Amino acid sequence: MKDKVKKYFKEAIVFVFTLMIIMNIISYYRALDLNKESLDIKSFMLIDNTEYLIPDNKKILVHFWATWCPTCKFEASNIEKISKDYEVITVAVQSGSRELIQKYLDDNELTFKVVNDENAVYSKKFNIKLFPTTLIFDKNKELKFSEVGYTSTAGLYSRMILVEWI
Repeated sequence: MKDKVKKYFKEAIVFVFTLMIIMNIISYYRALDLNKESLDIKSFMLIDNTEYLIPDNKKILVHFWATWCPTCKFEASNIEKISKDYEVITVAVQSGSRELIQKYLDDNELTFKVVNDENAVYSKKFNIKLFPTTLIFDKNKELKFSEVGYTSTAGLYSRMILVEWI
């Protein structure tokens, strides 16, 4: 019995590791079409009608998501966690009015900064076609990492840390 448990545990580890590799390969290919230009936006208008100025000399994570996206909902707590330690701006794409987005945030206990991209202006600018998509820019606003699809909290933190070394 103990040998069977050990065998299944090893198989599960191999499966998870293989799945992670496959997901990273898929994300890499999905990210090939993204706009790789530097972040030239100086500010965003948030859903609470305040202006968010992009800070100078600080790395920033820009996260594209939608209220109708199941993967985005699953990933939202990861974005919430990293927003407590780093500059994070999220862009809710074609997710309805400011009020609907705020209700979604309240219902899911999310407090990160949100831009309402009701007409997909920002998602078109960055050539975002799938959600969620996360872009990480260094302190010079050069794109260093992009992730299309789900990203874990550990993955987000490790990328933010690596930005300083690249």
